[in-house]
Amino acid sequence: MLVLSRVVGELISIGDNITVRVLAVNGSSVRFGVEAPQQVNVHRAEVYERIQIKQAKAKAR
Repeated sequence: MLVLSRVVGELISIGDNITVRVLAVNGSSVRFGVEAPQQVNVHRAEVYERIQIKQAKAKAR
């Protein structure tokens, strides 16, 4: 795992076309903005897990 330190307003680049910007830090909470091509899905981990479970159930039918 790569661990980076950034301050509000700074960017992290992922590949050639995805950026993550630190928007705000409030105590232990951090707000990010993600810019990615429209065909790239971006989800919080818990949402992504629910999508995966739903797709697996649909395939099992």
